[in-house]
Amino acid sequence: MQKYAIIDAVVHESEDARVTAELAPHVALLRVLKVTGNLTRAAAELGVPQPTASRRLAALTGLLGTPVTEPDGRGIRLTRAGALLADAADRAAAELTHGVRRLREEVDPERGHIVLGFLHLLGRSLVPGLVSEFRRIRPHTRFTLVQGSRQDIVDRLGSGELDLALVAPPADGPGLDALPLTEQELFVALPQGHRLAGRAHVRLDDLADEVFVMLEHGYGLRQITDDLCAQAGFEPVVAFEGQESETVRGLVASGLGVTLLPKFEPGTPAGVVEMPLRPRVTRTVGLSWHGDRPLPPVVAAFRDHVRGRAPLPPASARETDRGSAQR
Repeated sequence: MQKYAIIDAVVHESEDARVTAELAPHVALLRVLKVTGNLTRAAAELGVPQPTASRRLAALTGLLGTPVTEPDGRGIRLTRAGALLADAADRAAAELTHGVRRLREEVDPERGHIVLGFLHLLGRSLVPGLVSEFRRIRPHTRFTLVQGSRQDIVDRLGSGELDLALVAPPADGPGLDALPLTEQELFVALPQGHRLAGRAHVRLDDLADEVFVMLEHGYGLRQITDDLCAQAGFEPVVAFEGQESETVRGLVASGLGVTLLPKFEPGTPAGVVEMPLRPRVTRTVGLSWHGDRPLPPVVAAFRDHVRGRAPLPPASARETDRGSAQR
């Protein structure tokens, strides 16, 4: 019985290989149809006449033994079978693009392209410094810089949209490697004239009765703040949420609440007082990348350049006591 099962598996693998070879020229049409929902526009995107596109759909239906599209008003949409193939084609195209890119950069690694994702707060000095240093070594390297929340950046890194990610804390999910770079001290940002502004430092439980302005859920700082408040025995009252630290600071300056943020560089903005926390609170900023597949040469070179500079000086040089609650 086992002998026949093995033969049956080999036969099916051979048949799958034949079908795959015949599918390859046609699945690009499904990828475009998934987006356009219109055969005429899909044919135009591919640069082929509409009758040719229609014949390809018919060939796919005959090859698979099931329709890959169905009418949808004046357009068409993919059937479940068509959608499954289109999704597989997307993944295959991403892998092929990655392979072509690696090949191109093997031929000319000095003209590579790096897609770097990072938190908004790191775009003021850390990212520009790292990029400018590397461009002095490899002046023809091209960067695409993507900003977002920690969750957004980690998701994009996982999906392959990003080569590298600068986030806090470093992303360390399945298949990811991480390199700690620096520690950022967190401060309480208060409106000028606030009752706590004249102190030498602030404790978290001093803020139990305060109204907070915060970054939205999905930002690392939001999670840190929620966790610290919970450890201090209270749930923060959140009046405003935003996606930009500058907006949050502006709300603080307007007297609408308090928040936890890294120190503003090069100096505290007008209308805001930045108070050190006791015990001291820091967060680790790190670089993350895919460790389960080879990086394009220029991406690996940038990672190694950053690794050669780690650990970077703390993001805040302010002297504080040694009691540190790291996040």
